[in-house]
Amino acid sequence: MSGFSVTMIGVGAMIGAGIFVLTGIAAGGAGPGLILAFALNGGVTLFTAMAYAELGSCFHDAGGGYLWVKSSLPHPNGFLSGWMSWFAHAVACSLYALGFGAYFGHVLEGFGVSVPHVPYLPLEKMLAVLACLVFSYINFRGASETGKAGNIVTMAKVVIILLFVGAGAWAMQGMPEWKGNFTPFFPVGMGGVFSAMGLTFIAFQGYEVIAQCSEEVMDPKRNIPRAIFFALLIVIPIYLLVAFVALGAIHGEGMPTWQFLGKMKELAVVEAARQFFPGGGVVLLIGGLLSTASALIATIYSSSRVAFAMARDHNLPEFLGKIHAGKKTPHLSIVASAAIVILMAVSLPIEDVASAADIMFLLVFLQVNVTLIRMRKTHPNLPRGYRVPLVPLIPVLGIVTQLFIAVYMFFYSPMAWISAGAWLAVGFVVYKGYASKREELAVSVLALADAEAARKDYQVLVVPFRQEQVRPLMRIACALAKNYEGEVTAVSVVEAPKGVRLNRYSGGLQEARTLLRLGENIAAAAGVEFRRVVKISHRRSYGILETAREEKSNFILLGPIGKGGWIHQLQEIVLLNVLDHAPCNVAIYRGEALTEVKRILLAVEDTLSCRLAINIAPALSEELKSPVTILRTIDPDAGKAEEQGVAAWMEDVIKDLPFRVPVEKQVIRSHKVAKTILENVRETDLLLMGASRHVGAISSLFGTDVTEAVVEKAGVPVLLLKRYQQQKSSRFSGILSGR
Repeated sequence: MSGFSVTMIGVGAMIGAGIFVLTGIAAGGAGPGLILAFALNGGVTLFTAMAYAELGSCFHDAGGGYLWVKSSLPHPNGFLSGWMSWFAHAVACSLYALGFGAYFGHVLEGFGVSVPHVPYLPLEKMLAVLACLVFSYINFRGASETGKAGNIVTMAKVVIILLFVGAGAWAMQGMPEWKGNFTPFFPVGMGGVFSAMGLTFIAFQGYEVIAQCSEEVMDPKRNIPRAIFFALLIVIPIYLLVAFVALGAIHGEGMPTWQFLGKMKELAVVEAARQFFPGGGVVLLIGGLLSTASALIATIYSSSRVAFAMARDHNLPEFLGKIHAGKKTPHLSIVASAAIVILMAVSLPIEDVASAADIMFLLVFLQVNVTLIRMRKTHPNLPRGYRVPLVPLIPVLGIVTQLFIAVYMFFYSPMAWISAGAWLAVGFVVYKGYASKREELAVSVLALADAEAARKDYQVLVVPFRQEQVRPLMRIACALAKNYEGEVTAVSVVEAPKGVRLNRYSGGLQEARTLLRLGENIAAAAGVEFRRVVKISHRRSYGILETAREEKSNFILLGPIGKGGWIHQLQEIVLLNVLDHAPCNVAIYRGEALTEVKRILLAVEDTLSCRLAINIAPALSEELKSPVTILRTIDPDAGKAEEQGVAAWMEDVIKDLPFRVPVEKQVIRSHKVAKTILENVRETDLLLMGASRHVGAISSLFGTDVTEAVVEKAGVPVLLLKRYQQQKSSRFSGILSGR
């Protein structure tokens, strides 16, 4: 998934409890001081968000904070971190389910729908159970559906919330007395503010969800930190604005507005909206349903992935680590998480549910801050996409503030601490009786990340998919490396099944190593420095792109994946993703082995990609000992001046290039460009063509239908080149697709 999608997952996880479910309850405890509580929570959460941004840019595996703590701190910290994280996310789901039940129950009452009564189970709790079952099934269907549904729901609810804020601000303009709604600002003292901070801290835990998606994120080293900070940048101002208008834009019906909101509890924002704009109650009911639904989608996903990761590490029974054969999702972990969600939802009041989740998240985040400090000391040279400033001061501030809030929560909800303590006690029993005896030592990869030999500036990345591609790709790569005094890195990307932990997958590794050994032998014979990389990824294209960024590649060289038609192979998502998102120049080779090359033909026009083809031609001609012909077609009706201009252009682009072989230049008048190129390619053994457009459908990927026709019928090896250009990323194109 893209950086946009993972940001939306984080926003979806955060905007749910904080605004729609907990605003009224927290206002009843803190009064107008709720605004300060949200602001202080934004500052406190930033300390831990920075830790997640740094560690998430280093480690790209499911499990998030659990795996970081496990790999850094002594036993049983790792187990307890996962155990608490699992419970925290599951109880957060209980909170969202209760919120969903309250909102949906309000809708049913509005339509006069009568629901059969279940003894000892209020309507909102019964609906919460049904919601949990439905959204657990959505997660069972897989992350693709989750990403698409989450993106749409998250954007819709943000629009509704902004409408609420705008309408509330407009209503306050016509209320001269609105300032009185904020007096006194601390009606119950700072103790109420601290309680509200603890109660609503759960609304800021979306960065844990973001970190747990890192296995499925493109370029996680860059996108995980960006997603964390963008999500907080979206959410914190929204929280402050909603609290401000909810308190200031309403009438308290004979009581202070903060008491009125507290009386309305999870339906407070609905009642507020009903007062200050027509249809506001209905709009906010829809927003509440969307918010709690999107939070349920994201957090059930997160909770089940923690249990799944722990089972794969033998910290929980192995059946929780099984993958469904059809859906490729951890179905039993989803079932176990759903059971905890339902148990907590039906057992405790909503305030205690929220408080129990908050306490667990605070303790987990405390461990992550300790992990950051330790990682800086034990692994200072890890490749980090983001570095927290002022370490250890920042994480220490996070530890102190979170510990204070967690302890203070005992005065607000003793039952929450009893629930949390009981879960921790069960965790110690599970660890002593099961996990400590079966826990496997993780294979350390940190030393590999730290140790890096001296590297040359110019890097050619070769990506062979089949054995017969290795020799021609390596000949071209070695030619480029010699010409630019660089080195060659060959990567073989093994695609792991969706949902399988990358560090537990070993399928296809032997074949990958065989391909790379062939490349190593060719590089040694050519006298070119060579490195081998085996990458395991859930998406082959992501593995290629991640390697290119890690290696700081200047050139990616790869071939079609299968043996079908060329255009069919271009439609492979792997090649499309690499071409669209590569951080450097790309060349795709189609053809058999390069044996005796008597002539190289360049079919060009005045584009950056064609200039790239011309620029690498001297290196190829030197390696293959082949003369070069540069061919350009012009319109038959073109004047003499245009023909002379094209000829002058051809002279200009090659005048400073180190050709050591004859270079023939041809300007041919023709309406049938493809036919002209094909007629000339008969007398050549290698054709170079450049892309003339950026990205898009196959017909435009390399420019025109001419390119497709030539490549399909050339009958000789073809090297298609795409020049790297810094592009403004298109967010809208990936919104509905979940990219």
